[in-house]
Amino acid sequence: MERKDFEAWLDNISVTFLSLTDLQKNETLDHLIGLSGAVQLRHLSNNLETLLKRDFLKLLPLELSFYLLKWLDPQTLLTCCLVSKQWNKVISACTEVWQTACKKLGWQIDDSVQDALHWKKVYLKAILRMKQLKDHEAFETSSLIGHSARVYALYYKDGLLCTGSDDLSAKLWDVSTGQCIYGIQTHTCAAVKFDEQKLVTGSFDNTVACWEWSSGAKTQYFRGHTGAVFSVDYNDELDILVSGSADFTVKVWALSTGVCLNTLTGHTEWVTKVVLQKCKVKSVMHSPGDYILLSADKYEIKIWPIGREINCKCLKTLTVSEDRSISLQPRLHFDGKYIVCSSALGLYQWDFASYDILRVIKPPEFANLSLLGFGDIFALLFDNHYLYIMDLRTEKLISRWPLPEYRKSKRGSSFLAGEMSWLDGLDGQNDMGLVFATSMPDHSIHLVLWKEHG
Repeated sequence: MERKDFEAWLDNISVTFLSLTDLQKNETLDHLIGLSGAVQLRHLSNNLETLLKRDFLKLLPLELSFYLLKWLDPQTLLTCCLVSKQWNKVISACTEVWQTACKKLGWQIDDSVQDALHWKKVYLKAILRMKQLKDHEAFETSSLIGHSARVYALYYKDGLLCTGSDDLSAKLWDVSTGQCIYGIQTHTCAAVKFDEQKLVTGSFDNTVACWEWSSGAKTQYFRGHTGAVFSVDYNDELDILVSGSADFTVKVWALSTGVCLNTLTGHTEWVTKVVLQKCKVKSVMHSPGDYILLSADKYEIKIWPIGREINCKCLKTLTVSEDRSISLQPRLHFDGKYIVCSSALGLYQWDFASYDILRVIKPPEFANLSLLGFGDIFALLFDNHYLYIMDLRTEKLISRWPLPEYRKSKRGSSFLAGEMSWLDGLDGQNDMGLVFATSMPDHSIHLVLWKEHG
């Protein structure tokens, strides 16, 4: 049949076909299919697949596609990415979905990142790290060897670890390389704190001293305590140093001159921790930006204003039991907004604005966990055998890591947490470096470090 005649015939057939009922149309198609050969059937099959299987992600507006994708869980979305390049492109660009998934895993979200494909990559990195934590594969260990006697004091800052020992020395270590950067002769160290220029030590000889790293020279001496000095803190801006002692007192010193400005009394046990910190909340007693001093003993946490007046009054005393039947663990967290301390009853969190107890996190059955670090998302805890990570949103332990037989310390000075920013939420960059350090019976330092991402 000529092309012109065929087109005329096809037009007539089409008009007639359209006038038929649905049943007649079906019978007509069945008759035509029965008359068709392999070539016609293959052609029909290919065209039917295109007509019946519509790709809705390709056809829908992008905003509507994103709305539908929000109802799927991340694992299903990852499977959907395998359907086609187009699906992978659309799903990968659904920022809100991947940001929400990251938040649920305890990941920090930086809204300033505009790259549409960024957050799927972050989620894949996050899910890998969380799997490593669950499978006890997120950390690795190493040791620092160099002291010849018991190591009582540790302090960590910006990748550097300071250790103070009974061998009358203090050493500064680069955690990433394990190399000793400085080693200076000191007195017996019960507490240490340092910066780029100096080292401050509290000693079992009842004194505090300030040393220069570069020369090893003692630049200031602080005498006045009648018991061992278990904790020190200082602030260069205020020119103030504070110390807590076995004589049940806290002393406030002029950092530059060594003059004692104030002696704070009221504790009835060894003062094992002092913290000098800026307040971040407003209350009747303080405003944001005010410096606050916290001191802790076996049963109480005391809050003091920083002033130079004699007979300074304690602002507030916090306890977990009025009859002093429950003792506090020798660790104290204060970030300017919340005070956190652990006891046999669990973790206690106080609101610093009101001094009210916000919550008590009960430990798992038979567990007696001590606090190392506390953040917005995670807490770092430990006992005699393991290091633990708790998700504070669920109050469940999500990971643990075995610890060797480390040296025990009632004052809590021989172990510490390393990097702390990840406790407010992981971000793929802050899960590196030191996690935990403790002194060992053989005078070495045991380190637990983040393992690099796979």
